[in-house]
Amino acid sequence: MTTPLNASASTAGALFGASSFAVPDYQREYAWTGDEVSQFWNDFRNNLHTPSYFLGLIILASDSERSYVVDGQQRIVTLSLLAAAIRQESIARGRNALADLVESTFLKVVSYKTDERLARTELIDSVDNSTFLSIINSDTSDIEPSFPDEIFGDGISQRLWSSYKILRNNLRSHIASDPFQMLGVWVEFITEKLYFAIFNHPDKDTAYKVFEVINDRGRDLTTADLLKNYVLSQAGVERERVYRDWKSLSSDFGTDGSNNIVQFIRHVVTSRSGYVLPSELYSFVSGASERSTKPRPKPLELVDQMKSAAPLYQQMVDPSLEGPASAVEIGTYQALSELSVITVRPILLALHDTLQSEDGVDYLLRLVVRRIVVGSLGTGNIERRFGDAARQIRDTGHWSGPLRELDDLNPPREDFVEQLRKRPMSKAPLAFLRRSIIQKTIRPHLSGTLHFIHTKKSLADLLGTDSAVRWASTIGNTFLANVDRRPPGMDTWEDFKILMLGHGVHGEWTENMQQQAEWSVQDIQDYGQQLALAAADIWYPV
Repeated sequence: MTTPLNASASTAGALFGASSFAVPDYQREYAWTGDEVSQFWNDFRNNLHTPSYFLGLIILASDSERSYVVDGQQRIVTLSLLAAAIRQESIARGRNALADLVESTFLKVVSYKTDERLARTELIDSVDNSTFLSIINSDTSDIEPSFPDEIFGDGISQRLWSSYKILRNNLRSHIASDPFQMLGVWVEFITEKLYFAIFNHPDKDTAYKVFEVINDRGRDLTTADLLKNYVLSQAGVERERVYRDWKSLSSDFGTDGSNNIVQFIRHVVTSRSGYVLPSELYSFVSGASERSTKPRPKPLELVDQMKSAAPLYQQMVDPSLEGPASAVEIGTYQALSELSVITVRPILLALHDTLQSEDGVDYLLRLVVRRIVVGSLGTGNIERRFGDAARQIRDTGHWSGPLRELDDLNPPREDFVEQLRKRPMSKAPLAFLRRSIIQKTIRPHLSGTLHFIHTKKSLADLLGTDSAVRWASTIGNTFLANVDRRPPGMDTWEDFKILMLGHGVHGEWTENMQQQAEWSVQDIQDYGQQLALAAADIWYPV
């Protein structure tokens, strides 16, 4: 920025009374939850009788008609919701002049051109703005949503409504002892005693850069916020369309958990540009990093790529959804979901559009399962190689060469057998492998619940030592049953034979197990060897 920021201090009443606020589309939507709103209320209540209270910094970028909120949206919107509740309670208590003051100062401005009373604050999204208007336009606080559930179900509208109800209910309780006097105290506080520090940026068209600076200096902005900010700042005449597309995609994927919007974007970018570290995604997309020589997508290209990839990627997240994936791809997505594997999604995106893609999907699934068994799938170097392979597949239109370059990651069959026989594993991969053995396929359907024949405790009791307890979590000590829970008190092999073997899933090796007089560590090892060899026949076809 070549022009310095103009700094000033202002009461909330003076700031709101002289402004009409709009939230730029590069901003995140209203994000405060009950915790933040409750803290906001408590801070106000605890400082109600102090000479002044400072509510922090607001950054604005103004033109002749509007003040665009670069930073401070959460506080401006929440204060507006509180002002609406104060106005409504003032009307209910007969303090109409006070209600008019709050409305003209915080909520409405008269248009000189049309004589309309317009909201002083306008939100980004039309549905969310309608929710906001329904609150501030009401003369009574006994209001409920008046639009369909499918619209109200949107997260932002829900937050606005929840925030308003928290403020309304707290206000009612606080003024209950003397409503007439306390409403006056509240109006005086928010109008005359509440202060902001104001920075005015001289150019609204470049103010989005301030948004990035705020993040660099430690404000609570996410990679998703920054990516959205950057893409919208570069969208030009396509800005409204890009905003709608981005909001829709964000709603599909959310911002939390392993299947969030940032993970999706990184996988889309990786599938076309090669591996990108999570911490470097924003700098790569925005061009802030000069170190990378990889091709980076232009902002509008990225949005189009995201829209194109979303239906397939959503099926990777939830294989039960309808979409473009084939039956083989769906089965693979289900298998990877059971195994909690997401690092290969860029390859899966790239494979979808190649010739003989299902053969490539088979190859990839076999590689992943083999690596899981030998215990080394999740290293950063392997993920990097997967990402770069995805780009090669996309560039060439063929999978064979790029995936064959990963052959050195394939463990030998004998290592697979030995590790599967003896390696303790969690229930999810063991259940998947047992199903693949029983169903003789690399894409087994979900059936049965995995049970350990001996628990760690029962095995320790049997042996009188903890030294062999590690075998309790190996494949030779597993059984797939049609019942979810073990009967209580089932501590011995004889108990297990009587109470559980009759509940084995179709194809379980029940008959061989019935012939076992005991289930010792040696039996677990021998059975594990048989299962490991059977698994190798599935995962290492001749």
